[in-house]
Amino acid sequence: MASDKASFEPIRGDLAAVERLNEGFSTIKKELGKVIVGQDRVIEELLIAILARGHCLLVGVPGLAKTLMISSLAKTLDLKFSRIQFTPDLMPSDITGTEIIEENRATGAREFRFVKGPVFANIVLADEINRTPPKTQAALLQAMQENEVTAGGNTFKLEQPFFVLATQNPIELEGTYPLPEAQLDRFMFNIYVDYPSEAEENEIVRTTTSAYVSGVDVVMKADEIMALQDLVRRVPASDHVIAYAVKLARATRIAGPSDKDDGSAPEYIKNWVSWGAGPRASQYLTLGAKTRAILHGRTTPSVEDIRAVARPVLRHRIVTSFAAEAENVSALDIVTKLLEDVRE
Repeated sequence: MASDKASFEPIRGDLAAVERLNEGFSTIKKELGKVIVGQDRVIEELLIAILARGHCLLVGVPGLAKTLMISSLAKTLDLKFSRIQFTPDLMPSDITGTEIIEENRATGAREFRFVKGPVFANIVLADEINRTPPKTQAALLQAMQENEVTAGGNTFKLEQPFFVLATQNPIELEGTYPLPEAQLDRFMFNIYVDYPSEAEENEIVRTTTSAYVSGVDVVMKADEIMALQDLVRRVPASDHVIAYAVKLARATRIAGPSDKDDGSAPEYIKNWVSWGAGPRASQYLTLGAKTRAILHGRTTPSVEDIRAVARPVLRHRIVTSFAAEAENVSALDIVTKLLEDVRE
């Protein structure tokens, strides 16, 4: 960037769009509040990922309305929604689609026709993604990374916008297949859905056990979402903010096999971390900060925006060591400690 003045010019013509997005954000939370009690942080992180063109992994015990939240969000955004229930017998073709032989009634000739699977939607809910074997989990990789599906030698582009929102139950390990790190890295956010407060649970029970039925109204449409996704990319971030994102991501790493240990990594990182976050973490920290800034009506992100998205960006990109497991230290504990130690 030539100067701070020059770097802020691209957003000036988009101030009205930032204001509309800020109003839309409030409206979406209000609409989702008709069917979802609480979970404001989760809703905000979902919207950040969607506007940043990212995918999300939602982790939480059963009964916390993860599926309802995602389907309701699809309705408020007027997007085509598809739900895939992942089971041990699910096959890749059950996700991407399959070829069938079809006879041409006019000529009698037989030819193959591709029938699109449930991945051909705007929001794909991969429910309990860790219940299916890696072969089927991998069927989502190309769609998530390239926004396309290859089947029968042909490549099909996915309709935009496209998001994979996967859920995972953290307490059941029997009959599950943990996602490999390469696939986890494709998710922008790992969002932890926690239990509601006592007041929220009272409200949940009151509304769900009565005859009252509420629906949500459309707030945005696909073309508006794609325009806002472009707006996020035009949001300028100062060198200072970008440097902090990189510094935070690099603080999760110990020296690699080909690197010399310069002593910069904290001692607890050397003890507790086997592998740290890669460069994609720095990218998602910056994109998440940009999106959070404009969601709150600001035209450029701050270091606080980086810190606000650090937990969902980093918690699934840190591979803990045996020492950490022995001391009952989780990846989230490590990220929290890094946020205390790594300053501007």
